[in-house]
Amino acid sequence: MGADRGSSVQFEDFLPSMARKLGVEGLIQELCKGFQLLMDPKTGKITFQSLKRNAARMGLGELQDDELQEMMVEGDVDGDGVLDQMEFCILMVRLSPGLMEEESYRMFEC
Repeated sequence: MGADRGSSVQFEDFLPSMARKLGVEGLIQELCKGFQLLMDPKTGKITFQSLKRNAARMGLGELQDDELQEMMVEGDVDGDGVLDQMEFCILMVRLSPGLMEEESYRMFEC
């Protein structure tokens, strides 16, 4: 996502830490809260405009439009141009590869 990956690196470190502290249920609740902060209240989905408008609230304020658009494209599984809650959660996990390392993965086992 561009040359300056400072916020990405911080996020990659942050999500696994949250998962360890909160457990699976707590992490899911926090991801849902993040979705609520970023979504367009009219559509109930994250649009490029709502992401751009609210990115600073999630620590993504320094990302350029092309980087935000890249996030939208990467997360848009069904190709409708917006992110629903499931697509957002999947994207957040994908942006944090450390979350699924063998050590961290044990948190998700029943």
